[in-house]
Amino acid sequence: MDAEVDLQEEDMEGSWTLLSWLASFVMVFGGALPYVPQYQEIQKSGNTEGFSTRVCLVLLIANILRIFFIGKQFELTLLLQSVVMILTMFAMLQLCCTVRNTNRVSTKQHRLSLNFHYFWKWTAFEDYLLFCFSFTVLCAVITLLLLDSAVFVETLGSLAVMFEAMLGIPQLLQNFHNRSTKGMVKMVLLWTAGDVFKTTYFVMNESPTQFWVCGSVQILIDVAILLQVLFYSQDTRDKLG
Repeated sequence: MDAEVDLQEEDMEGSWTLLSWLASFVMVFGGALPYVPQYQEIQKSGNTEGFSTRVCLVLLIANILRIFFIGKQFELTLLLQSVVMILTMFAMLQLCCTVRNTNRVSTKQHRLSLNFHYFWKWTAFEDYLLFCFSFTVLCAVITLLLLDSAVFVETLGSLAVMFEAMLGIPQLLQNFHNRSTKGMVKMVLLWTAGDVFKTTYFVMNESPTQFWVCGSVQILIDVAILLQVLFYSQDTRDKLG
């Protein structure tokens, strides 16, 4: 009887380990998944107007800050998730730069400079890489100087999740400006599913409070964008006249 109980416990432990590995895999790569259909849509249409590159800005800053948030036990899963998301955002920016340069009529180029009017509207993909590299070096220097400060570490973590929580805001504003959510439906649905899963993961794994609060805010913004999808759909506009 004891042998059977031990065998059942081993089976349950093995099942939980498998589920844990699966959850970690989804956490690492699931955040990048919503951008696959958006990437394909931009490639197909040759148009980037429906996608706000400021989403990339928000996610790049958030994930760079998150990597430096080492005051508490930082899960390897979350570290890998940040690395994958940074690479994904670079892929999106590279595509947007290529498409815009192909469609651009004017020969005038906007390069990285102190002209804030063209901030994050640069022509060359290399400028985005240079900005992120400079920001990373700045964060590294400040973190090394203030690593022993608990207040700094908590502030760094809060800044990271605050930026990530604001992820959907640029897209929300872009949709409002364009009065359209064309090509956004798949991405936003995957955003919502991913944020629900991510927030649940944070709660279940007792991650720092900042993480699940961030996830909850992201879900609310996702819902707001889904309402935009409903409102800006052709049928709804026809009914409203």
